[in-house]
Amino acid sequence: MDRPIRIVLADDHPVVRIGVRNMLAESEGFDVVGDATDGDEAITETLEKQPDILLLDVSMPRMPGLEAMRAVMNGPSTAKILLLTSTITTQQIIEALHIGARGIVLKDALANHLQTAIRTVHAGDYWIGGKRVVNLVSALHDLMQQAAVPQRKTYGLTPRELEVVGCIVEGCSNRDIARQFSLSEETVKRHLSNIFDKTGVSTRLELALFAIAHHLVAPQ
Repeated sequence: MDRPIRIVLADDHPVVRIGVRNMLAESEGFDVVGDATDGDEAITETLEKQPDILLLDVSMPRMPGLEAMRAVMNGPSTAKILLLTSTITTQQIIEALHIGARGIVLKDALANHLQTAIRTVHAGDYWIGGKRVVNLVSALHDLMQQAAVPQRKTYGLTPRELEVVGCIVEGCSNRDIARQFSLSEETVKRHLSNIFDKTGVSTRLELALFAIAHHLVAPQ
């Protein structure tokens, strides 16, 4: 039999912690191995208990949830982080996913979604908008179309480089980009190298996520 999914629960409200524990106790396959009442405790518990999943409240005392998430992700923990929140804007969802959250569950939907969300994230997918998401780049692109887009920063990218970035977000290969703009593949590689240097990323996936989070690609 597969071992239970090990969970650390971080929320400053006792009622929420008790409620979540009770919901998870209704089904086999979950083991809450630690809990925390603020951001600092969330980091400590996660590093000590090494859970599979960190359920993390966005609004935490001492250290906000997103800052705690950054700290956990910069440490040795391999926990996947599922955010709990009462309200969240589309732009905040985009920021959280860009930092590394694997999903967001609204507290008023816990009874309906919590167990499925945990299993989804544990399996390697994402949980966004109350459903399983496999393609994060596509989901973020959809979210960007819903969000109010501020004035674009170009990070020093040329118009051609911005066009290349748009192609990367759409999943194009170097050959696809070369054909689209009548370039050689070597020229495309040079463009990508310059783009990586200017944006500080090192892979195509990181570039796609960066482009969406920083509005380098305008919603269609």
